[in-house]
Amino acid sequence: MQALEFNSVIGDEGIIQVPKQYLVNISSPVKVILLMNEKFEGNNARHFSALRLKTKEFKFDRELANE
Repeated sequence: MQALEFNSVIGDEGIIQVPKQYLVNISSPVKVILLMNEKFEGNNARHFSALRLKTKEFKFDRELANE
């Protein structure tokens, strides 16, 4: 399997434009993997801001943790 890397945007109806210089060597079918920029904040984006845990009463067992 050969990999090509290029930047693009997803247009109307989910169409991704492939640069012309790659079209010569592409045959169907293809496998597509989308990598989105980290700043993507679409409807499915999840935000994690903070987590606070009270561990005062927690008993840590090193032997159990290393099993």
